[in-house]
Amino acid sequence: MTAVSARFSDTRLTAPRTVGIVGIVLGCLAFWAALPPLAARTEALPIVVGILAIAAGIWSWSRDERRVGGGAIAAGFLGIVLGVVAMQSSVTNLDQVVVWSALGAATLRYATPLTYAAIGGLYCERAGVINVALEGMLLTGAYFGIFGAIESHSWAGKWAWVIGILVAAAAGMAMATVHAIWAIHFKVDQIISGTAINFLALGITGYLFINRYGDTGTPGNVPDYGIPDVHLSFMQDWYFIGPIFGQLNLMIWLSFVLLVGTYIFVFRTPYGLRLRSVGEHPRAADTVGISVYKIRYIAVIASGAIAAMGGAYLSLGFVHSFNENMTAGTGFIGLAALVFGKWRPFPTYAAALLFGFSSALADRLPIAYGNEWGTLFQALPYLLTLVAVAGVIGRSIGPAAAGRPYVKQ
Repeated sequence: MTAVSARFSDTRLTAPRTVGIVGIVLGCLAFWAALPPLAARTEALPIVVGILAIAAGIWSWSRDERRVGGGAIAAGFLGIVLGVVAMQSSVTNLDQVVVWSALGAATLRYATPLTYAAIGGLYCERAGVINVALEGMLLTGAYFGIFGAIESHSWAGKWAWVIGILVAAAAGMAMATVHAIWAIHFKVDQIISGTAINFLALGITGYLFINRYGDTGTPGNVPDYGIPDVHLSFMQDWYFIGPIFGQLNLMIWLSFVLLVGTYIFVFRTPYGLRLRSVGEHPRAADTVGISVYKIRYIAVIASGAIAAMGGAYLSLGFVHSFNENMTAGTGFIGLAALVFGKWRPFPTYAAALLFGFSSALADRLPIAYGNEWGTLFQALPYLLTLVAVAGVIGRSIGPAAAGRPYVKQ
């Protein structure tokens, strides 16, 4: 309680943290002012507002608030650059691309598989096992999710998607078990083990897909028994909110539950404390009677199930088909979101939303500007990852024992 009160005790408008947050907001406004519905046409506006954001960031940084200060500096620079670039476009083209309700809905759709992958990785890495195999677990879930739904459709009917999700989770757990045995029992380098799992998943799903469906691909009626959307008819006519939340896939709503549940479990329960203790100081945890091996096995296997559910969403709830290597790096971006969010659920979700927004924007840019701009914005998540790793917005330091095999004495 004392730590919390100390953290929020300085609420003055001139407090370094407050000034840094204002700088971040100003940086966002520098870009937003150039977009619809404002669509300002003077380049001086984003430049002036961006400079104010940078000044606020420098002031905050100089007073040891480096996280928010660095964020304000980065936001100011981005606001200036993106604002000036937006000024070069016609208002007509901007109106075609920047439809906020459509961008908001697409952002949630693209952020959802990232969220499942990242939260799966959170459980694993909080227990001290690095999981670069999230890509393979996501891809495994994508194939076995749609496979389970197709094969059970004849007797499960419209509920085949439930079987698909369960099969996907089981397949993800099997893949994660392999990673757990290699990393925990045989003490193989966890990066190498995870990379091997990714290649293994790519080979297995590719072979099974060609062997089962061949050149014809998955059936075209998958949407009939895919993961359903949740329709909130009372919300359909609400301005801005209705088009975004009025019709969302069930897995998107479940991702919100997953976030809250993960926060409560990891940071507010004794079991979560044990999980974190194993990832921070396994020797001390073992000394007080906590089974390090047991908790790490459970955490790794659970991460596979959660990540695979994100893959099932991709094939059963989003694309409604499966193609070889359809995840195309989504698991790696989810891992980047986890690092960006400093291994905490809600900051991780904020990073997933940011990455999802870049993908949503990349989808709409070709409408007015051509495919090259969409391709450019697809690279934005990786650029943001470099920013995070470089420590511009505070250093991302994972659990102390992550990547270190534990030897019981």
